[in-house]
Amino acid sequence: MAIGMIGKKIGMTRVFLKDGTSVPATIIQLKPNCITSIKTMERDGYTAIQVGALEDKEKHLTKPELGHLKKVGRILRKLREFRVDSVEGFEVGQVLRVENVFQPGELVDVLGRSKGRGFAGTMKRWDFGGFPKSHGHRYHRAVGSIGNRSDPGRVWKSKRMAGHWGNEPIKVQALLVLDIIPEYDVMLVKGSVPGPEGGLIYIEKSRIADRRSQRLKLARMKPVFENLLKEVGKDESA
Repeated sequence: MAIGMIGKKIGMTRVFLKDGTSVPATIIQLKPNCITSIKTMERDGYTAIQVGALEDKEKHLTKPELGHLKKVGRILRKLREFRVDSVEGFEVGQVLRVENVFQPGELVDVLGRSKGRGFAGTMKRWDFGGFPKSHGHRYHRAVGSIGNRSDPGRVWKSKRMAGHWGNEPIKVQALLVLDIIPEYDVMLVKGSVPGPEGGLIYIEKSRIADRRSQRLKLARMKPVFENLLKEVGKDESA
């Protein structure tokens, strides 16, 4: 386990390989984060680093939150803990930059909240097939039967029904870091990440990077990744 950062999803783009292959990429802005607290095994029973980001005004925080951030000297709106194996080398008030935490070619886990879709019916929410659309049929997009007779005489928990869709935390694991642009505090990762543009993102080094399947994936991607870096560097210099 390693320290992570808090950022924002900017949007999606694509980069091209030498053979013209288009690689989808998500742009994540990771402005400098600040360490606000350190959890130790002796005092807290576990080791973790609490990171804060997104400067804000005092009126938007409660007094306990302001008191907690007083030792840092900065007013930060979002805080999150990241479990680490050791807290050596970290101190309260230390500033973390994207180029010092992540490197191109490694795998990261990204956590975000999916887009909120509001209230949705069963066909849209769960992809139900619906009833026949023939003339004279009374039901078309209805949910249908949701229970049994006297046994059990109730609706089972977790029954797929109409309700709120989206706006839930989703984690995508083992995304490849394509490039890091320090002057803009930006990271490019291969593929998509959950959430809308401007949505809050929590990113950390992948917890499954040591699995055999992920090591094989990196080995397959290495030659492609090297060509991609050359093309990105050439475009920036031009």
